[in-house]
Amino acid sequence: MNKITTLLLAAGLTGSLAACTATNSASNTAAPAQSQTSYKNTAPAVVTPEVAQSGNAANAITLEKIMSDPQWLGQAPENAGFSIDGKHIVFERERINSDISDLYQADINTPAQATKVALEDRHLYQYDEYVTSQDGKVTAFRAEDSVFAQFSNGDVVQLTRGGAPLSNLQFMVDGRLMAQSGDKIVAINLTTGQRQELVSWKFAEKPEAVKASKDYIAEQQVSLIQYIAKQRQHRQAVADEHAALAAVNPAVAPKPIYFNKDDRLVAASVSPKGDTAIIVTTAQKPSRDDSDIMPHYIQEDARIAAKEVRQRVADAEPVNHDIWLVNLETGEKHELSYVNLPGYNEDVLAEVKAENAKAKGESYEVNRLPRAITLLESWYWQQPSIRWQQAGNQVAFMLEAWDNKDRWIVTVDFDNHRLVNQHRLHDDAWVNYRFNQFGWLHNSEKLFFQSEQTGYAHLYLQTPGQAPEALTKGQYIVDEPTVTRDDKYVYFKANKKHPGIYEIYRVNLASGEMEAMTNLNGMTDYKLSPDGDTLLLTHSKVTRPPELYIKPTDPALQAKQITHSVSEEFLAMPWAKPQVVAIPSSNTAQPIYARVYLPENYQSGEPRRAVVFNHGAGYLQNAHLGWSGYFREFMFHSMLVQQGYVVLDMDYRASAGYGRDWRTAIYRQMGKPEVEDLRDGVDWLVANANVDRERIGTYGGSYGGFLTFMSLFTAPDLFEAGAALRPVSDWAHYNTPYTANILNTPEVDPIAYERSSPIYFAEGLEKPLLINSPMVDDNVFFEDSVRLVQRLIELKKQNFEIAIYPVERHGFVQPTSWLDEYRRIYKLFETNL
Repeated sequence: MNKITTLLLAAGLTGSLAACTATNSASNTAAPAQSQTSYKNTAPAVVTPEVAQSGNAANAITLEKIMSDPQWLGQAPENAGFSIDGKHIVFERERINSDISDLYQADINTPAQATKVALEDRHLYQYDEYVTSQDGKVTAFRAEDSVFAQFSNGDVVQLTRGGAPLSNLQFMVDGRLMAQSGDKIVAINLTTGQRQELVSWKFAEKPEAVKASKDYIAEQQVSLIQYIAKQRQHRQAVADEHAALAAVNPAVAPKPIYFNKDDRLVAASVSPKGDTAIIVTTAQKPSRDDSDIMPHYIQEDARIAAKEVRQRVADAEPVNHDIWLVNLETGEKHELSYVNLPGYNEDVLAEVKAENAKAKGESYEVNRLPRAITLLESWYWQQPSIRWQQAGNQVAFMLEAWDNKDRWIVTVDFDNHRLVNQHRLHDDAWVNYRFNQFGWLHNSEKLFFQSEQTGYAHLYLQTPGQAPEALTKGQYIVDEPTVTRDDKYVYFKANKKHPGIYEIYRVNLASGEMEAMTNLNGMTDYKLSPDGDTLLLTHSKVTRPPELYIKPTDPALQAKQITHSVSEEFLAMPWAKPQVVAIPSSNTAQPIYARVYLPENYQSGEPRRAVVFNHGAGYLQNAHLGWSGYFREFMFHSMLVQQGYVVLDMDYRASAGYGRDWRTAIYRQMGKPEVEDLRDGVDWLVANANVDRERIGTYGGSYGGFLTFMSLFTAPDLFEAGAALRPVSDWAHYNTPYTANILNTPEVDPIAYERSSPIYFAEGLEKPLLINSPMVDDNVFFEDSVRLVQRLIELKKQNFEIAIYPVERHGFVQPTSWLDEYRRIYKLFETNL
């Protein structure tokens, strides 16, 4: 038993939750984790540490190396999937000394023998969208500027090349292919080539052959002047004749469906039967405010370019969508009212509004006006959330309230032209923008969907009109569901056995039996082959970038690695192997999972220096057993460890992977729970890792930069120095989709913004602060840093500095920028710790 295990035992940190060890670079294996159903503090994870070897000058980790172009790590496979026919695996690799990626393919029977795809054949392997006919005999797909159809005999026919693009491909029950083309939806007969317009729409006043007179003198004109009367009779006769012709003659296309001229299209979809359309509209947004621009100073012509950027949440106004049911045989349209949705007019923010009103010396009365409601437009899929059942007899929508507190799954009563609620998910904080996949089973009128209603994202099956049935349950996350074509299984990934390990599972829809498909112990993603027989896995470990594995869907058969992409140079480096530990929380029943990097002989000698890294995005998981998206930071931490530092990387509250309560702990108080968790992390380092409390620094980017601000401003005793990279200083200037979830809007809830924005706490700065800010960041504006610096100047603060990066966006690209940034961070820690 080593020293840290002894300390953890003494601290009550061992239990039934499995030990999770970082991979050994020689074996590429990880110790398996035991099954678990609870993340409670009574059974947190503990691991045997693998400490970094100090090495010698020949294999010392340097900033110059780790911040150089990352191609030296190897050519990791990306965007892996299957070819249209399912006979080949397909993936991309970045070309050496280039930003261009090449496409590779391998026969599914010899998956390790991949070859580069010729440019002229790319469309046969890589596509933007595809759909398979209901009998499974034809697959249509869109690639680049064209649409193709592949038949069961392997023949590929090009349907279009250029011209008006087709999108949102869908097969009809009669075998024709539907697609949206501009302001219309068309059907294409793949046997004859005939193309038929099913519906079109215009945002304009509907033309009338004869308009009613609007005033007295117009009425008199018609009654007194025969010429006018004859012209009106003629126009009406022509219109009647054309209408009669259109009703019986196939040569005449149907007339457009007209909508308010001040509106715009959100989505349009036609039933597979071709008899009904759903068209969703909304009011046109006002023109962009000229203040929402970003100067870009480094241009080829040596002038300053003004780049348009997103709207600020402070300028956001509610958005409402109107849903129209259109009968394609008669042209009649009916608006589908939201009044049948439970809670459609609840004043869900009444308490928040009352609190803000009281702060102003005012009072607030509950408002029962209808809420603004829209189609749910998730960041995790591109198509609108309209799902037709395969036979065209049912359609389902996923709707969300603009205030982010409700999500509904609804169907349509076609006869009575009304929405029917099937499932309401309400959250007093906000409904997660992830975990919203839903749709119909292929061969029945049953819905499947994801929901966080129990506090964790799980899968449900529902017959419309009946209560939903849980397919999965427990304290773990289920994501990326795939229903097999025969409706026998739903495949998914989940962190069932440990919050930092994601494996692939499937559940039998008839029996409810769940089976584990992988046991790789790391981070695993998957794609299911079109025939449902093969899993293509993308798997990584904590010190190994992603590689591809292939596995039959027989649970008894093992996954086999088919790519080996990591360079020998990377493998030869003495990377630190972080362990995942569960740090007791002073504020919650759940522990705080974290990666800890320990140097060799960390318990000997004087107490160590330490650095706490704050991951970005807020809702992101980084204390897992796979390869981190923060791979440069992983290498930087290894360099620090080689020099004797201890490094801690925490999944503070707000992080992904730990359920609804962990996610929403920051509602209306961003920065407070996270800093509390960082304090618990610091206490753990001092008690268990021989760290000197007076020699701890912190850093992070984006949300991590925000947390650096909040730590130094609101808890000045916690860290001796901090670096804030591309940081948020005032949430009122951030975007609407992200910020309004957590803080509502500044107009409604200014208290939440003033409670959560670092600029209001800047006078608390006592310790050295480094701000690294890119100037062409269209995510977190450079203005955030500018305003904060001015605030610090006015507060007469002296212990801060700012470095600017004129050509960088939110995610740095240039190796020289990466190097400069991390040289400054390293200098900050070396100087102050």
